[in-house]
Amino acid sequence: MVQQSNTPCALVTGAGQGIGRGIALALAGAGYDIVANDIVADPNNKAKGVYEVADRVEELGRRCLPVQGDVSSMDDHRRVIESAVRAFGGIDVLVNNAGVAPKVRMDMLEMTAESYDRLMNINLRGPFFLTQAVANQMIRQAGRSQKPVVVFISSISATVSSTGRAEYCLSKAGVSMAARLFADRLAKHDITVFEIRPGIIATDMTSVVKEKYDKLIHEQGLLPQARWGTPEDIGRAVVALAQGCFAYSTGQVIEVGGGFGIPRL
Repeated sequence: MVQQSNTPCALVTGAGQGIGRGIALALAGAGYDIVANDIVADPNNKAKGVYEVADRVEELGRRCLPVQGDVSSMDDHRRVIESAVRAFGGIDVLVNNAGVAPKVRMDMLEMTAESYDRLMNINLRGPFFLTQAVANQMIRQAGRSQKPVVVFISSISATVSSTGRAEYCLSKAGVSMAARLFADRLAKHDITVFEIRPGIIATDMTSVVKEKYDKLIHEQGLLPQARWGTPEDIGRAVVALAQGCFAYSTGQVIEVGGGFGIPRL
């Protein structure tokens, strides 16, 4: 059993790989204990996943509790929160990162209801109700040294049309509004809420379109900062928000996308 301490605790969903892994390690480097949640948590796999992340967190001098849980399951929400509270006494930072892409990209005129429901359940319904539950926990634990912070990881797809994965765009647009709603509702409890909008980030999820985006970035000038983003880029932004660097800016959207959103001629 992990022992309680006064060190702030961050719960990161989808922490086993990609952006979530980058966020968990950045927060650990900044002094946070980590609850690393993912849908798969295999203690026998130290090469990849939340137990690999736990080893890296401990190398950074912080503690990590790997917790298996499906973000789309309300029962799993309760179990993950209870595990975090038992281990660390409370949750100071929630990072809603877990999400999926369509299993098969399809034109929106062919997209299936099954694919739509899967993405909405995981990408939007899950984070919404997890935040609801964690926010109530944060309110109950008022008085901890760290002011509570919630971060939603959305995507530039929240505002940019991609007709071959409409369900993904819709889910991320919903995440963007969820962040705004929670920022409004939780402000009176001194809980700040932010949306981070990643651009083109090098992860397993985007590896299938690497050739396409290599050309757009390096040959066609898609981005003012002509490189792929990294999970570490997202992690640094989350740390700034968690540490209160934007304490009077609740509800704001921070794009981490190499200048993607700059209107250009």
